[in-house]
Amino acid sequence: MTKPVLILDPDWRRMDELFSPATRAALYDMFEVIWGTEGPIPDDIYRAALPQADVLIAATPRVDADTLAQAPKLRVIIEVAGAFPDTIDYAACFAAGVEVLSCAPGFRQAVAEMGLAMALSGARGLVQEHEAFRQGRENWLADNPQTDFTLYGGAVGFVGFGQIAQELTRLLVPFRPVISVYDPWLPQEVADEFGVTLAPLESVLRTSRCVFVAAIPTSENRHLLNADNLPLLADNSLLVLLSRAHLVDFDALVAELQTGRIRACVDVFPSEPVGGDDAIRQIPAVILSPHRAAAVDKGRQLIGDLILSDLHNVRAGNQNRNLPVAKPQSIKLLSGIGDASQVSNMARSLQADASDV
Repeated sequence: MTKPVLILDPDWRRMDELFSPATRAALYDMFEVIWGTEGPIPDDIYRAALPQADVLIAATPRVDADTLAQAPKLRVIIEVAGAFPDTIDYAACFAAGVEVLSCAPGFRQAVAEMGLAMALSGARGLVQEHEAFRQGRENWLADNPQTDFTLYGGAVGFVGFGQIAQELTRLLVPFRPVISVYDPWLPQEVADEFGVTLAPLESVLRTSRCVFVAAIPTSENRHLLNADNLPLLADNSLLVLLSRAHLVDFDALVAELQTGRIRACVDVFPSEPVGGDDAIRQIPAVILSPHRAAAVDKGRQLIGDLILSDLHNVRAGNQNRNLPVAKPQSIKLLSGIGDASQVSNMARSLQADASDV
């Protein structure tokens, strides 16, 4: 029996970044794979494969009505950058019955692990004391009740409670925290499943000693955290920014951090790479990470596992999906964000910089 055809164009990501050897072998056993190597697929190979393609997997899928007209068998598009990109004509896909899936849940384990590491480091003053030690100003055996705190039984808040936040909640279970969540889209049954309390944003900020920002960026939540509500954070609380800088007014955050009243751990920034003279570099109460929460060996291979599982479901006619499926309402909320494209452009830029060295 002839295998279905899969166009696999992971560029700018690497194949071994996305797929373990076992998952890659299973994918090749299930499909006739076109390309599936490093570097962008040549346009002539891409165009020649479209008429027979059943599935397209790409870091930045570029699909419009003309593409769909050339690909009458296409049923599934999967992006592997991390968010629904603005390079797809979603209306045309909906009309043609083509599913568009995002790999975003595949980052949940690596990012949640980093979130826990940042929270523990920030809560216990690990980085600050490390720097003090290097400068001969360490505080031997000293409690610091004004800044340091424990996660055990602590008040923890989440802004957004999607896949990353849910995975992080699983990691927090041994600490038995009291968790409040601001997420206007979260069903009550999911909150009950994880034992968290849904609350207004202002309440989460006021009552939490540690607040994780893990919401998906949408057209409605730009600068959700801003000069009006950041002052609601309790004194000596810790803000951990994991999802996207889109959620935070960085000017307001920097101003709040410069007072020394709160601390933060930040993995994402409004402009990346961050300028050498950026004010956030000079604030001692901040742990800075250069957008590498998911950057760990094999940390993104969950993406490949979830893709393989979903493609099995597609072939079996099963409607269950591990990856989120684009819907008209969700795409409307994401309209204008262009997040995956921005990440892709930055990655290409950094690769170009590296090649110039």
